[in-house]
Amino acid sequence: MRRRTRHRYALLPALAVTTLFLATACSSSAPHAEPASSAGHGQPSTAPVRAADGTDRSLAVAAAPAAPATATAGPPGTGQRAHRTTLAVASYDSRTRRAVLSNESSPQRSSTATPSHSPSVSAPPSPAPSGSAPGVAHRTAVGDVIASAPAPGAPHGLLAKVTKVIGETDRGTQVQTAPATLNALLGDATAKGDVPVDPSSFAVEKLLPGVKVSWAKAGDVHVGPKGATVPLGSLRLDVSAAVASAKDAPVSAGASVHGFVQVAPRVDFAYGGTGTGVAPGSAYLGVSGRWTSGWSVGGRAAATTGAPLRIPFAALHADPVLQVGPVPVVVNLDLTCYIQLSGDGHVTVDVEQNVKGAFTAGGTFGPAAGWTPVSSSDMTSTPVHASVTTAGTLKAALGAEASVGLYGAVGVSADLAPYLRGEASGTVATGSPATSTGTGGVKASMAWRVYGGVDLSGTLRLQLSVFGTPIVHRDIPLGALHREWKLAGGTLKTP
Repeated sequence: MRRRTRHRYALLPALAVTTLFLATACSSSAPHAEPASSAGHGQPSTAPVRAADGTDRSLAVAAAPAAPATATAGPPGTGQRAHRTTLAVASYDSRTRRAVLSNESSPQRSSTATPSHSPSVSAPPSPAPSGSAPGVAHRTAVGDVIASAPAPGAPHGLLAKVTKVIGETDRGTQVQTAPATLNALLGDATAKGDVPVDPSSFAVEKLLPGVKVSWAKAGDVHVGPKGATVPLGSLRLDVSAAVASAKDAPVSAGASVHGFVQVAPRVDFAYGGTGTGVAPGSAYLGVSGRWTSGWSVGGRAAATTGAPLRIPFAALHADPVLQVGPVPVVVNLDLTCYIQLSGDGHVTVDVEQNVKGAFTAGGTFGPAAGWTPVSSSDMTSTPVHASVTTAGTLKAALGAEASVGLYGAVGVSADLAPYLRGEASGTVATGSPATSTGTGGVKASMAWRVYGGVDLSGTLRLQLSVFGTPIVHRDIPLGALHREWKLAGGTLKTP
């Protein structure tokens, strides 16, 4: 797994570290259930489509092979459907949008430049790759649409249309390109599926010290700290960190966070086409998953009654490639883990809990309603023990900001924030061997409550037009989803 590490001691103490992982986590230890989005939560129906000649136009969606082939299709009206090709993107310049295309089956290339006015440049003859259209020469011409997995100069993949064939170089054919859309490749086909993200593909940037990373995939298992086995398909984050204490807190109330989270997100994709060059009849893009985690917060943490204090803790990035029929669809997934605190800084807490659940965030398109948000969360927590002392309030969120897009264009952003909220009107304790007073003698009536909850919010962005749908001229909020449940609470009275 690639790791880029840096430390930011100037940001808040390490409370951030712990909190974030909890929110993002998707556990692969439990059997995967069909994402809520695909069953009545907005993912479009993609029943098989048959052309007039009876041909089934439905495409399978799966994780792409380690070296996915490039796909290309001719301009509308040519009858050249998307097919695999031996052409590959040798280099790409995002500033000029110029690309160099090489023919993988022909290492020996001519050094003679082709005049820039030539409408097309043919590669030397080569056997048709598996899945390619019969009789289609492997060449590039004006109007061709190309879909490529990450390549030199295009780390997030490339989806482009050839607007000009410039000529030959020692590396291949140089072409001028312009942005393209998926419907130019998928046409009237349909596709629907969800694919797990390989945990070893994440690049992890640690923003605070004290974070340990483990992961496991089939045939390559990395065991977690202290011999804890990481479930296959999971990325595990272990945290143990001191947290900034309130300025008037006694030494004995020093704050800290400890915990772990196992994350295994899945990318959800669906497309229901109506034809090349025409907006699809339906589309869906989102991220979903299940998670499990265990964490504890103790002491009197510094907090603010104003805007919540949010501290980034770790940043994760992956570019999983989906194989949609012959087309490699590159999905860009980013997770930024954070901790968020708000309150009056007076409450001392000692809470430990286990959390499990699932979430879905994405956007769905239909010709009548256009782009609409999809969001759901089903998360519950079980308190191991909970105590709150001293009158006041505290809300601590372990959250993650996620963004998912295609070929480098952000389409959906989501903010998932599981949280813990404690409040007290006196000195109280439960489930802990120590009492708040130290002597067990309470002199007044007191009430306390501890709540768990989750907030899910986000935005649909105009770049979702990469599907070939009408451009959205403004960001569309996903809508705020808020759930809260009581973990523990009670009252104490003087004898």
